[in-house]
Amino acid sequence: MGSKNKLKRFKENETFANVVQPTREEVLDGFKYKGNWASFFGNDNPIVLELGCGKGEYTVGLAEINPDKNHIGIDIKGARFWRGAKTALEEKLDNVAFLRTQIELVDHLFGEGEVSEIWITFPDPQIKYKRTKHRMTNPVFLERYKKILKPGGLINLKTDSEYMHGYTLGLLQGLGHEIIYANHDVYKNEGAPLEVFKIQTFYENQYLEKGKPITYIQFRIN
Repeated sequence: MGSKNKLKRFKENETFANVVQPTREEVLDGFKYKGNWASFFGNDNPIVLELGCGKGEYTVGLAEINPDKNHIGIDIKGARFWRGAKTALEEKLDNVAFLRTQIELVDHLFGEGEVSEIWITFPDPQIKYKRTKHRMTNPVFLERYKKILKPGGLINLKTDSEYMHGYTLGLLQGLGHEIIYANHDVYKNEGAPLEVFKIQTFYENQYLEKGKPITYIQFRIN
C-alpha cells in the first residue's frame, strides 16, 4: 500500500464514528471507555473482541451474524482496519467499532468482566523462542484476557499455523484450562461453531485454495 493511500485512510479513520484511536498515555492514564463501553454503543449488549483484527473482515462478519452483540476489532494498524470500519458504516452496522492500540494494553481498555468473548484469528505464531512473549496465547496474555472476561467467557483461536495450534493446546492442558473444542482441520470435521465456517478472510481463502488445513480451539480460562 502506498504512503499516500495510507495517509488518506488515516485521515478518513479520524472521521469515522466507529473508530476510536486513543494515545498510549490516554489508555494508561484511565481510558474513558474502560468499564463503560455501553455508553459508546448506547446499549449493554455483550461485547465480543477480535484481537489483531487486520482488515476487520472477521469483526464485521461476526457483527452480521450476531446483531444482538457488540463487536470491537483491535489492531495497531489503522490503515488495515479502515476497510472493515468503512464496510460497517456502509452496511449501517451499529454494533461494530474498531480500536487502534496495542493488544498488550487490553486490560487497560476494558473493565473487569466487561467482555463476553474473544476471537484471535490468524495471529503471527511467533515461532522463534525469543518471540514467545509476543504469542497471543502465552500465559501473560491469558492472564490479561482473564481480567476482562466475564466468568465463563469464551476465547476462540482460529489459525492456519499447526505450530500455534499445538503450542496453545499444550499450554492450555498444562495450565488446567477448559478446552471446549479443538480440531486441527475444522473443514474436515464437525462440531465447530457456525462463525468458524461462515466467515472466511481473504487470506484464509488463499490457504484453503492451497489445501492448507485451518485449525480451531475454543476454550475458557480457569
